[in-house]
Amino acid sequence: MEEKKYVNPIVIQRADPFIYKHIDGYYYFTASVPEYDCIEIRRSKTLQGLGDAEVFIAWKKHDSSEMSNLIWAPEIHFIQGKWYIYFAAAPNNEVTGITFNHRMYVIENNNADPLTDNWIEKGQVKTRWESFSLDATTFEHNGRLYYVWAQEEREIEPKSHSNLYIAEMENPWTLRTKPVLLTKPELDWETMRFWVNEGPAILKRNGKIFLTYSASATDENYCMGMIIAEENSNLLDSSSWIKCKEPVFKTAMENGQYGPGHNSFTISEDGKEDILVYHARNYTEIIGDPLYDPNRHTRIEVIKWNEDGTPNFGIPSKDENISELEKIKYKELSRV
Repeated sequence: MEEKKYVNPIVIQRADPFIYKHIDGYYYFTASVPEYDCIEIRRSKTLQGLGDAEVFIAWKKHDSSEMSNLIWAPEIHFIQGKWYIYFAAAPNNEVTGITFNHRMYVIENNNADPLTDNWIEKGQVKTRWESFSLDATTFEHNGRLYYVWAQEEREIEPKSHSNLYIAEMENPWTLRTKPVLLTKPELDWETMRFWVNEGPAILKRNGKIFLTYSASATDENYCMGMIIAEENSNLLDSSSWIKCKEPVFKTAMENGQYGPGHNSFTISEDGKEDILVYHARNYTEIIGDPLYDPNRHTRIEVIKWNEDGTPNFGIPSKDENISELEKIKYKELSRV
């Protein structure tokens, strides 16, 4: 039997996890905190160590107006010699139409150490629409910097909560090109309760670019989809991307893991294996809005590879890092 390398969950009560391994050998971790009121950073030399790592608060929400509510899904990136954190924030917690009022923002730190109070606001990342937008990620490819995000486009029918778009960037806070629609919720498993494509993540391997995303409501229906492009294709041409017709990662009732999603990718400590980072719950009986249930814990899996060069994410593994009493404790916290 193959020895298990990692013990899940690695970080308790942290949703929308993002892990970046820097050239200094540290893993840097950001995620949505249950209170949705700040951006924290953790770092550790090991993935397993992130759970006990010291928490540094890089930024706190505003008292009012923009960036004052529902701080979601921060991602930390190192671009052109500086640190950037992308995140979504709203001026209130109200729903306008079918969605919240989130916009996307970025903060910058030019210090070599991101766990310092040098973070400055670079403002909103403007797209062609002033509508619900969130879950931005960036990646560099063939000398170009790309921005991928989720947004509501009200001209598209049938109306969805969010679609995925890509654009090239002028700099880490400004788009150079017009947004290009990559995928919208249209398949049965993408439209369970809510019509959602969100949480994009990029993995480049085997001459291809794999873009994973999350779909449907944030309960046990939440799951991951994937689109694929050849690495030398025009990434700003929607026809370059092929959409998988089935989820690539979903609820595993047999392992007690429900609604896996909002993933990112990193690499193992020895640099030999690709790692899937994601959140999931270990129960389905949610009281109230799933967004306010704090028990989406951060988990990781070693990625296997199919013969055709595509990733095989397997299924979410069982919890092994929480005692039965602790499971009950965290479950009850969601009901307060």
